Amino acid sequence: MIRNILALCVATLFGGISGQALAQTYPNKPIKIIVPAGPGDSCDILTRLIAPKLTERLGQPIVVDNRAGSAGQLGLTLLKQAAPDGYTLGCGQGGNMVIVPLAYAKVAYDSRKDFTPMAMMASNFVALVVSPKTPFKTVKELIDHGKANPGKLTFGTNGEGAFLHFATEQLRMMAGFDYMHVPYRDMNAVFTQMLGGDIDASIGSFISVQPLADSGKLRLLGIARSTRSPDYPNVPTISETVPGYASGGWFGIIGPAGVPKEIVALLNKEINWALQQPDVRDRMKKLGLEIHTEPPEFFTELMRKDFENWGKVVKDMGFKPL
Repeated sequence: MIRNILALCVATLFGGISGQALAQTYPNKPIKIIVPAGPGDSCDILTRLIAPKLTERLGQPIVVDNRAGSAGQLGLTLLKQAAPDGYTLGCGQGGNMVIVPLAYAKVAYDSRKDFTPMAMMASNFVALVVSPKTPFKTVKELIDHGKANPGKLTFGTNGEGAFLHFATEQLRMMAGFDYMHVPYRDMNAVFTQMLGGDIDASIGSFISVQPLADSGKLRLLGIARSTRSPDYPNVPTISETVPGYASGGWFGIIGPAGVPKEIVALLNKEINWALQQPDVRDRMKKLGLEIHTEPPEFFTELMRKDFENWGKVVKDMGFKPL
């Protein structure tokens, strides 16, 4: 027993020294950030925004590696398999870190065990929009119509088991109305159908619906924030009609499991610095993104709460993993 305890103490001591030594020389070569999506995705935009800033601060090139495929599973699986030395990072988001594990029966990673949350970068919120050919001017009018006409109100989403499908179901259950789900291959197809009046309503990211609403092509009824946006004070929140309804996505930098805490602390500090630079802040504001500069523990707790929240939604709606 004593021999086992001594062995454990020695292993712990040298493990700590190894981590500290690594952190003191880190980084001494280029750092790769895997983006599990294609160019133009929110994760891609954010990663490329901070990459030059990190290069400036850390003194090493930051290489952005787009690895799209299987709703983000391809890139995250590669990250899971990487060495936990801080030289291979990734951009995780609510969709591929929480929704995919809940929506699919077989996923090659466990988001809560296989990754190291490092820095939450940003969050966004979704919005409820309707076709201008519908009579709905408020969230209440749409909900009342759905209650009075079960199965007649049509909602388009970007597919069964997608985040926006779950967000729509959450609204349905909280508000107590009924609708017909019409899944499409992506949100561009949904918006096209809404312009023609073939689909009544949809929930989409505010970043994607804002231009369409501003141009009058779609009618914005409300945003899924707990409070009104300081940038759009005249736009009501959905929670003003459906108390407690708030929904959106998040984006952050992660590593494989086991990255030394000293490296995590350094990267958290430098990423937070990059996010606070004026040009980065201005760009993110224009994209409708809210900046986050919290410690890694905040990121970990957010994921825990998200699994709890969306796990309940999936269970309550009776969704069977794909």
